[in-house]
Amino acid sequence: MMTLADLVSGLGVLLILIPFFMTTLSWMSDKSMIYFLLNLFGGLLAFWGSILVKSVPFAVLEGTWTLVAFFGLVKSLRKS
Repeated sequence: MMTLADLVSGLGVLLILIPFFMTTLSWMSDKSMIYFLLNLFGGLLAFWGSILVKSVPFAVLEGTWTLVAFFGLVKSLRKS
């Protein structure tokens, strides 16, 4: 049975992998707002999941991922 941590982390990782896959295939720009939003919300969910399972290294990774996505989103919005 899946736990809340599994569901939250799984959704977060999916939201991170979608823009990775799409930019790799040139289906999405890595400068687009949707790219940063998917990474931001994916990182937040994965961060929450890492807190639920008490994984400090994963929390550091996903917390950093979320901050970078946030700053990228702000930069993207300023250019718009």
